[in-house]
Amino acid sequence: MTQSDCIDIHVDTQYLQDHSDPEAGRYAFAYTIFITNKGPETVKLLNRHWQITDDNNQVEEVRGPGVVGQQPVIDPGQSFHYTSRAVLRTEIGTMQGSYEMQAADGKLFEAAIPPFLLAPPHTVH
Repeated sequence: MTQSDCIDIHVDTQYLQDHSDPEAGRYAFAYTIFITNKGPETVKLLNRHWQITDDNNQVEEVRGPGVVGQQPVIDPGQSFHYTSRAVLRTEIGTMQGSYEMQAADGKLFEAAIPPFLLAPPHTVH
């Protein structure tokens, strides 16, 4: 099992109707990421990389240190979660990406964030 296999990532999404303006092409979503360290070593989340794709295949890439202003340290068997937002120009889109993680021994590795759907509830069947 590789180090990246030891990081489990789960995502919950929510359409933010009160922050959206469909007539202006603004669709707001909240997403909560749950990161669980299933490995034997403590890890630290150093950087994030997102690819946000709207329904017109317009891709926005986001890179930066940590998440929500933090670079969390996650001990074996522990989880970290945070909530952030994304705004799309279309009603439906996807997000995917990766976290650059550092193991306790200093080795860097990527933890993939699987693609997830951003869509208002009425569009999902």
